[in-house]
Amino acid sequence: MDAKTTAEVMNDPEKKAQYNLNKLAKRLRHGVGDAINDFNMIEDGDRIMVCLSGGKDSYTLLDILLNLQKSAPIDFSIVAVNLDQKQPGFPEHILPEYLQSIGVEYRIVEEDTYSIVKSIIPEGKTTCSLCSRLRRGILYRVAEELGATKIALGHHRDDILETLLLNMFYGGKLKGMPPKLVSDNGKHVVIRPLAYCREKDIERYAEIKQFPIIPCNLCGSQPNLQRQVVGDMLRDWDKRFPGRLETMFTAMCNVVPSHLADPKQFDFVNIRADGVAREDGDKAFDKESFSDPSRINILASRPVAGLNDCGEM
Repeated sequence: MDAKTTAEVMNDPEKKAQYNLNKLAKRLRHGVGDAINDFNMIEDGDRIMVCLSGGKDSYTLLDILLNLQKSAPIDFSIVAVNLDQKQPGFPEHILPEYLQSIGVEYRIVEEDTYSIVKSIIPEGKTTCSLCSRLRRGILYRVAEELGATKIALGHHRDDILETLLLNMFYGGKLKGMPPKLVSDNGKHVVIRPLAYCREKDIERYAEIKQFPIIPCNLCGSQPNLQRQVVGDMLRDWDKRFPGRLETMFTAMCNVVPSHLADPKQFDFVNIRADGVAREDGDKAFDKESFSDPSRINILASRPVAGLNDCGEM
């Protein structure tokens, strides 16, 4: 686009809005495409079960996958699945109407897990953990019924970073949320195609596309306060230190077991000096190379060094 055309677009509110939407959509598609390629998430002939909750993340996931499906060099099918857990006030008509309007195959599964959870969890306590386990089991069953080869969830980059810090702060583990894994029953491959996508991009995209969002607080449960605190901290860092979250996510893709302290991941016990120089040797006194803070704003607008190793945008 030349300077004259750019000026014309920027001075026309409708054209500017469309230009920004196209740019945002391209960034999200690029992130999803990179994640799919890096982790071999989708293969020829796959049947992808997209778990649709009615929130911004799962709507965006479905929308991006449907767009990629049109231009992908491989053939795969998509079926959207929503679990109606019978929370009081759940608007049952919204998802079927939306899914019919876009012409995608779908199934609405009705299971009253709400009553089960409420009968077990004391009033005022968070129900998320038990609710999640029940939902997961049902979705695994439905995946088998539908012949799905992959189960796609809407977790994004910020969810993965939150989980990393939650495990560090409260669980004593260096553990995150992988973009691809085998389900706990060993029967399904679970994928997270939004793993490289920023929450703020997804939020903007959902607003522009005007997805019919269903709130996730219908159950009346208290929020997961630990996750909320960590999430607030990450959002604060993102505002005050642009580029920090990108660098943190890069670190998750560049793990050096020999410079941590887990003997299960690296054979510290049998280390011996053999006179051979090695990459994982002691470089503790080498000068570390960190980005100049004054350049962070520039770096945040383009790939940071090393991000290509894990396909981050």
